[in-house]
Amino acid sequence: MPNSGDLLRLADAVLLPGFEGTAPPDWLRRRLGEGLAGVVLFSRNITGPAQVAELTAALRAENPEVLVGTDEETGEVTRLEVATGSSRPGGYALGVVDDVTLTEALAGDLGDELAAAGITIDFAPSADVNSNPDNPVIGLRAFGADPALVARHTRAFIRGLQSAGVAACAKHFPGHGDTSVDSHHGVPVVATDGIEDALHPFREAIREGVRSIMTGHLLVPAYDAGLPATLSPKVLTGLLREELGFDGVIVTDGIEMAAVSGRYGIGGASVRAIAAGADAICVGGERAGEATAVEVRDAIAAAVTQGLLSEERLADAARRVQELATWTTSSRRGRESAARTTSSRGGRESAAWTAAPGRAAGRDGDLGLAAARRAVRVTRRSTADVLPFTGAAQVVELAPEMNLAIDKRTPWGVGEPLRGLLPGTRVARLTVGQATGAEIERLIREATGRPLAIVVRDAHRHLWQAEALRHLLSARPDAVVVEMGLPERSDLGAVHIATYGSAPVSGLAAAEVITGSL
Repeated sequence: MPNSGDLLRLADAVLLPGFEGTAPPDWLRRRLGEGLAGVVLFSRNITGPAQVAELTAALRAENPEVLVGTDEETGEVTRLEVATGSSRPGGYALGVVDDVTLTEALAGDLGDELAAAGITIDFAPSADVNSNPDNPVIGLRAFGADPALVARHTRAFIRGLQSAGVAACAKHFPGHGDTSVDSHHGVPVVATDGIEDALHPFREAIREGVRSIMTGHLLVPAYDAGLPATLSPKVLTGLLREELGFDGVIVTDGIEMAAVSGRYGIGGASVRAIAAGADAICVGGERAGEATAVEVRDAIAAAVTQGLLSEERLADAARRVQELATWTTSSRRGRESAARTTSSRGGRESAAWTAAPGRAAGRDGDLGLAAARRAVRVTRRSTADVLPFTGAAQVVELAPEMNLAIDKRTPWGVGEPLRGLLPGTRVARLTVGQATGAEIERLIREATGRPLAIVVRDAHRHLWQAEALRHLLSARPDAVVVEMGLPERSDLGAVHIATYGSAPVSGLAAAEVITGSL
């Protein structure tokens, strides 16, 4: 039986697809006018604040209550600042500082920037408890490994973000931290003995009034040994809705990820997610465009006509999504009204973004840099005067391949900020295939007469980094080691510096320590 127009519109009302380009394509404009819930912006859609504001204005022209989402976590995972790197450190650095006032202020500042760009829902914060240091996909995105610490900073981030009128989205329910598999590629399993710790930040997020929660494509045997959380009625309805009492929007992680689409396909996974209790389907990180959006819509509509998905469940999902859209629209109009009042009283506004009334603008990065500086931890292992560097240095950066959540174009490192403070500094960046013994020996020779800094990211997870580091330190025990990932060891180098993040502000903070200016 063919799908009716009304049923197709109802299916569209739960979809958040991605698209190619920096302006909305014709198919997207048309679908928004017909009732498509919204879109997800990825770094491929973004060149700068003014462009994003123009893009989202074009989307609202088709649907005034369009939901516009993005993954702006700060730190490693940034979309708005992918070209320059984040001006704010990520969650783990904030957890190390452990100042909830700072976390709330930084999230409020971020919310102001997102709201000014027309983004209405931010798929952040990560409420995962990163209790497994070998986790390949969460790591620095979490606030830490302690459930209570993660919970209080999750609440602070939600308060800050939503005070700016941007819906927060705690993720990845019921907790992706105690896993060793990346759900982009496989199905992680959450250990039964750690599930209560994993759930604690989500319980607190719900108490804080978080507007949405994103599912993780995780197998949780304590609740369902057969289906990943995204597809499990026991997890989404039984646990999240009924036991935890969450009444907001349940959003899926990218439905094209292998953990759920590998077995059921994108359409089949979408149908099962809605049936399980999800309200909105995110798709488009790896498969964007009209064909994908049509495939998901048609699969959902067909499932209703075939009796595989109740129309009542689909209508309930669409209602929740619409209620969230109404909240974000009301918040945006309230901000615009307040901004006009401020302007009429002689207030000054930025052309790129405007801070909420009562909150100081922080777009210049001062707040983020201050946070990054406070997160730095230094271990001095030598009595020699290794620091500060006073002349041109040699920097060797060991660059591992990052997971799919982190855009490969995102700038990181210590070399460039150090070169800015010490002109003439040389920077070499090596990947796994480039870190050969011969190349390392060449760099050791080049570093003769210069202070040496070695920069790593999660060296404990990458054997090749550990081997390269050992080789370099055997020749230069006076070297400074900067760990920009999780510092499982601090007994490396004459001085060990842990930044708990690789955003440019964290690199600058490390460079300031190295030169003695911090």
